[in-house]
Amino acid sequence: MSLETRPPVSTLDYTTPGSRPTRFRWVICALLFFATTVNYVDRSVLAVLAPTLQQKIGWSDTNYGDINAAFTAAYAIGLLFAGWLIDAIGTRVGYALFLVLWSIASICHAFVKTAFGFGVARVGLGLAEAGNFPAAVKSVAEWFPRKERSFAIGLFNSGSNVGAILAPILVPILALQWGWQSAFVATGVAGLVWVFFWLPIYRKPEVHPRCSKEELCYIQSDPGRTTLPVSWNRLLPLRETWAFSIGKFLTDPIWWFWLFWAAPFFNARYGLDLKHIGLPLVIIYNFATVGSIAGGWLANGLAKLGWSVNAARKTALLICALCVLPVMITPKVGNEWLAVCLIGVAAAAHQGFSANLFALSGDLFPQQAVGSVVGIGGMLGAVGGMLFQAAAGRVVDRFHTFLPLFVSAGAGYLLAVLIIQLLSPRLEPVHLAGVPEAATDAGANDIPRH
Repeated sequence: MSLETRPPVSTLDYTTPGSRPTRFRWVICALLFFATTVNYVDRSVLAVLAPTLQQKIGWSDTNYGDINAAFTAAYAIGLLFAGWLIDAIGTRVGYALFLVLWSIASICHAFVKTAFGFGVARVGLGLAEAGNFPAAVKSVAEWFPRKERSFAIGLFNSGSNVGAILAPILVPILALQWGWQSAFVATGVAGLVWVFFWLPIYRKPEVHPRCSKEELCYIQSDPGRTTLPVSWNRLLPLRETWAFSIGKFLTDPIWWFWLFWAAPFFNARYGLDLKHIGLPLVIIYNFATVGSIAGGWLANGLAKLGWSVNAARKTALLICALCVLPVMITPKVGNEWLAVCLIGVAAAAHQGFSANLFALSGDLFPQQAVGSVVGIGGMLGAVGGMLFQAAAGRVVDRFHTFLPLFVSAGAGYLLAVLIIQLLSPRLEPVHLAGVPEAATDAGANDIPRH
């Protein structure tokens, strides 16, 4: 049967005994996983090489902070138009376009020789990398029924952890063997290779030759209901929107701090060079992976014990916030491995906090509004990251210590919990006129972190 003569989905029965539906949607999910892995490797290369480049290029800590601020500012701007562009030109072409652009931006890092040049390259990388998560989430929406989307998004989003772990393993090998430029070129080329697989493979399921009629019926088996997003002007006046968004503003910058400043900190405090920085960073990001899972498990476990959503969610947030506090003493710790453990626990607690913060948006808002709320919060989180990065370099240059930054990192989560409690003391679902009240079940488990 040709694609053009395939019968309407409504006439198909994917439960028919003996039918053998394809599972090609999981091939699509694998492609999204590899793209997300490349995304995080590309953004992490500079952090691993920072101590080396500081010597070779001659930039100051202030310069390095401004370079990272340029990336996060560009990422925030990119989030404003990435989803719109992907909707306009389609997932297949849109995803490929963003990946080609960020791969080229990554390769361009190899040809710059000044701090300003790195700043320009990071702007290009930030603008283009903002397209990854909107494109990947839209791909999942096209290829998976609603009941499988959280799992599929969780699978591809795990590529961010894998990328953060791979970077400190691969980058030193490449840099020590072929020079620091090779790390930027290799990761950029990896993205271009991915495009050569994506373009021939990806089509919408209704026109894909590898998607059987049974799988297509399964993918499109959700009952029809509107999922149009809710405009920002309806959400901005709400206290609940700001409870989530201020939480992002206060805590997202701390994740960027670990991502971009861990290697410079270990170099400055313990003298770890390119040969020895890989293992500490790998350990920290493995901690983070465990924390992401444990944070979600904690809230769900409390809910199964009969706790209310309000109590379970806020208790999980508070426990994660308390687990970050010990990181404040890290700059005073003399043993590097104890420092690794303290930062690792803080990174794990951040991921647990982030998982529950995303879920909080689903607790408060109907499905149709979650994407817009997360967009507002993500934008504010990126702005906070830009400000924190710019401040970080100036603090280190001026005071020659990381202590104020670690104290801020440790205290930010408790402040976020306090503000969430003040703005939404009961976590009562928001009712928006004209939007079905169903939906607080969909929520943020479908939204990956950025």
